[in-house]
Amino acid sequence: MEFLRPASWADALAAKAERPGAVPIQGGTDVMVEINFDVRRPEALLDLNPVKELAEWDVADDGRLRVGAGVPYARLIAELGDRLPGLAQASRTVGSPQIRNRGTIGGNLGAASPAGDGHPPLLAGGAEIEVESARRGVRMIPAAEFFTGVKANALRDDELIRAFWIAPASGPQYFAKVGTRNAMVIAVCSFAVALHPERRRVGTGLGSAAPTPRRATAAEEFASAELDWTGRRPLDPAVARRFGELAAAAASPIDDVRGTARYRRHALAVLARRTLSWAWNDYVAGRRAS
Repeated sequence: MEFLRPASWADALAAKAERPGAVPIQGGTDVMVEINFDVRRPEALLDLNPVKELAEWDVADDGRLRVGAGVPYARLIAELGDRLPGLAQASRTVGSPQIRNRGTIGGNLGAASPAGDGHPPLLAGGAEIEVESARRGVRMIPAAEFFTGVKANALRDDELIRAFWIAPASGPQYFAKVGTRNAMVIAVCSFAVALHPERRRVGTGLGSAAPTPRRATAAEEFASAELDWTGRRPLDPAVARRFGELAAAAASPIDDVRGTARYRRHALAVLARRTLSWAWNDYVAGRRAS
């Protein structure tokens, strides 16, 4: 196995074009586990740690945040937690402090695991993934179109993930997950909700409950139409309950060592109901205070 270590983004793209089979590695929190357990034996590793551009974030002209694929979870929490609260909550549930210091959303996206903790908040927030190749240049992929199968994504052989783009939260956001213990655990299922009051829209994302992370679009449409966006009324328990049912119906889970399909659907309904309630309570309180 060869080890490639480009010094710049241009060098990384050139290396990937020359060796399409090279597997990118940043924190290595997913790739190295697979290699150590002999699940994967790539022809080459493409180390992106020296590429400084990937470890930066900024605010674009349209107000969206452009976050480099190499920004680790710990920095997302510390530097962007106030602007991306749902993603920060999800980042806090990832592994141990050591993993959060090394792991990245870019690596999470590249691995494309159905259980990736960063995926549901990206879906709920309407993120786009910026990818690039030396030959074709840059293209933007909506998060909802990025995941194509179990641990499969929409990247072409010569493309690398450069950043993700997402608008700062315009309303309350929440992320919750169920695991077999309280910390350092792969999700049995997870759910994210984001309120977008300026558009009177609810965004969702669910994880570890289908072959890919996905939105619960029927639940989004239902809640968006039923909520009182003036903020004068508390959340109707019937609306919360129906929202949970529709979120669970969007899943297509399996039975595995972490949980049964039946349990996952039940847990998703509970998580969706709770996160919407928390978000709506925050929204109403904010409206009353303003």
